[in-house]
Amino acid sequence: MTLKAQWYRDRLAKKSRKGFCGYPVATVACYGPDDRRATKVAVGVVAYEGADSDPVERWFCETSDARTDPEITEAVVRFIEQHGARSVVAVDRIIGCPHEEGIDYPEGEICPRCPFWSGRDRWSGEFIR
Repeated sequence: MTLKAQWYRDRLAKKSRKGFCGYPVATVACYGPDDRRATKVAVGVVAYEGADSDPVERWFCETSDARTDPEITEAVVRFIEQHGARSVVAVDRIIGCPHEEGIDYPEGEICPRCPFWSGRDRWSGEFIR
């Protein structure tokens, strides 16, 4: 990993470790076809308590793990800084399928491309059925 890539990773980790420092809050979540490799990173900015995330940006990586991709990490840090986020909340695991219900597959159905997540709790990874 290049020095520049490591700098961006460290910067993101440091902002996340600080805890709540006020609004706006950036939320960082990783998604993948299973719990081992992330193919999508989504970042949303919440302007105030109770608000929806807006804007939301997504980055995709099909060939490697998006969590360690230097270009994605740099883009995430720049997005967070561009929108003036004072706090960063990042999940420490992959929390579900990268495909979006109602967009990539029909509402209320299971993603046909990610059977790993069928019947699993997205936060614990444990089976719920």
